Amino acid sequence: MADLIAGVDVGGTFTDIVLFDTQRGELVVGKVPSTPANQSLGVLNGLQSVRPDLAHLSKLVHGTTVATNTMLQKSGAVVALVTSAGFRDVLEIGRTRRMLPSLYDTTFTRPPPLVPRPLRLEVAERLAADGSVLTPLDEAGLDGVADAIREARAESIAVCFLHSYADARHELRAKEILRRALPGVWITTSAEVVPEFREYERFSTTVINAYLLPVMDRYLAALSTQLAAHGYRGNVYTMSSGGGIMDLDTARAIPVRTILSGPAGGVTGAIWIAKAAGLANVITCDMGGTSTDVCLIENLTAASVNETAFAGYPIKGREVAINTVGAGGGSVAYIEGGNTLQVGPRSAGAEPGPACYGRGGTEPTVTDANVVLGRLGTRLLGGAIRPDRELARNAVGALAEKLGVASVEAMAEGIVRIAVAQMANAIREISIERGYDPSDFVLLAFGGAGPMHATQIADEIAMREILIPILPGNLSALGLLASDQNYERVRTFFTRLSSLDPAALDAALGGHERLGRDELRQRGFEPGAMRFRHALDMRYARQAFELTVDLPDGVRSPAEVRKNFLDAYARHYGRADPDGEIEIVNLRTTSVGVTGKPAFPAVRGALQRLADAMTAKRTLVVDGAALEAAVYERERLPVDVAFDGPAIVEEDGSTTVVLPGWRARRDATGNLRLAAIR
Repeated sequence: MADLIAGVDVGGTFTDIVLFDTQRGELVVGKVPSTPANQSLGVLNGLQSVRPDLAHLSKLVHGTTVATNTMLQKSGAVVALVTSAGFRDVLEIGRTRRMLPSLYDTTFTRPPPLVPRPLRLEVAERLAADGSVLTPLDEAGLDGVADAIREARAESIAVCFLHSYADARHELRAKEILRRALPGVWITTSAEVVPEFREYERFSTTVINAYLLPVMDRYLAALSTQLAAHGYRGNVYTMSSGGGIMDLDTARAIPVRTILSGPAGGVTGAIWIAKAAGLANVITCDMGGTSTDVCLIENLTAASVNETAFAGYPIKGREVAINTVGAGGGSVAYIEGGNTLQVGPRSAGAEPGPACYGRGGTEPTVTDANVVLGRLGTRLLGGAIRPDRELARNAVGALAEKLGVASVEAMAEGIVRIAVAQMANAIREISIERGYDPSDFVLLAFGGAGPMHATQIADEIAMREILIPILPGNLSALGLLASDQNYERVRTFFTRLSSLDPAALDAALGGHERLGRDELRQRGFEPGAMRFRHALDMRYARQAFELTVDLPDGVRSPAEVRKNFLDAYARHYGRADPDGEIEIVNLRTTSVGVTGKPAFPAVRGALQRLADAMTAKRTLVVDGAALEAAVYERERLPVDVAFDGPAIVEEDGSTTVVLPGWRARRDATGNLRLAAIR
């Protein structure tokens, strides 16, 4: 019997599937239109497109945008907040600081709290910063709180008490009492979601988790039921925003960790590809139908952050540092302010999609512009959609007429240039603005539309090398199969470095490892498949915020920890004070359950002559000139035989455009390697 594992990445336009046969070492890929109204249908349709009988599947990992869409569409649960007396307005007060991209926006208005004031309920209790009890929990007062929640018909409850990161006893007791009083209501505590100090960020993250809980729980329950009805008996895993996979129970309990589920899978896949290709430093560019995600990877490690803002709400917790812009293949081009061309962030999505899909869309998109320019031919997209050139020209032409642009082609080039500028700016933000020179990195472009724009993006920011991985249109799904199970544990640990007791630090980290080992053992991992990574949140004394510093094995002495911090601080901010007083704020331990990885399929079907891989010649419009470009079938390209642009490389799931000034070749593992020659 075949042992099959599947990765499914749900995007805004397409759902990508990768099926790996662990016995034969074979990969099968598929792509079907997404089903935004019910993502589980798209997952099931995708799986059945590559394997109608799901009984032979042993593992399923999926990246989902359920949490993302819920936040963007403001369609989460009605949430009640139960908090310490006197702190019901923490969510409203927030902080005076702003986070990008609103930092310099004079019209910025903070989004309203996800919990309206009447549903922010107080109960008498108080812990000190060290966890000692100042005021016992008023258990009788929780009865009135439960009555108010019941009357308001709240679906979910966030329990957030002051200093619960130091001791969770009051939160856990309140949860127990409320659960008995309100059966069927989802309840989450801040100690379970983010046991760190800073009440505003902790309260915000916990409320978001409560807001998402019913939606994610219903989605995962429906997905499990449908899979079981079609014969699947294995486990279901979900990609987390931190770059590892979670089991079903964890994803259901902490859905706030899935907001970047899909993009994180792409980053994991990119690291896997880069390592096999002998590359340590890459910048990813994952362009799909709705948006583009970029991430800087240094020494095969993705940049990460401990706090971010999504839809205007702060989220605390370590996650992959992904910069997202609303520039995708389905991004709509339109006129703003009477005569200004804009592209995105609004997308045509999967329904109706770009005009060229022939599904009723009439507005021009980036995909329509590429059809007009000859970058896309008549090859099926997603295995089901054949682009209609006439529909694309009509949509782009109507916009050209409104703006007074001389030709449809000029209008199409303008649309693409704006989209490329947005993606290039996103890369500048994660590289140049953080002290990195993008020319020191290789651009790793994937997604359905990433390879089509890669050479143009690289030209924009002076990058000299590009790697288009195998299965670029399905790399995020492939990355799901290459992901380990990750579980992070964090503990607030205030101490000055000058008074650090190495034995106490070692004991605290050892305690994290013991708990992590037990957790991984319960999930079926043997000791040899367990790994532990430690990090410290550190800052100079009297600074307001911290920098996370990785802690290598064996590094425990104050002098070693200081050196690690100074190196990281100087790298991040440009300089560091070697004599400044330093504090440790939090300890972080990531428990990793190492999973088996798919093997790279051998290059098959490659021919000896480049001419034999050419399927056609097509007119490609570049800078207003009509150029004749060779069209190659990627699977038939010979290994290490170079060809210069203009050229087009087609495959299932994606198209690579090689502009003039670039040279391309297929390497021994099937990746396309592009190098600038001007």
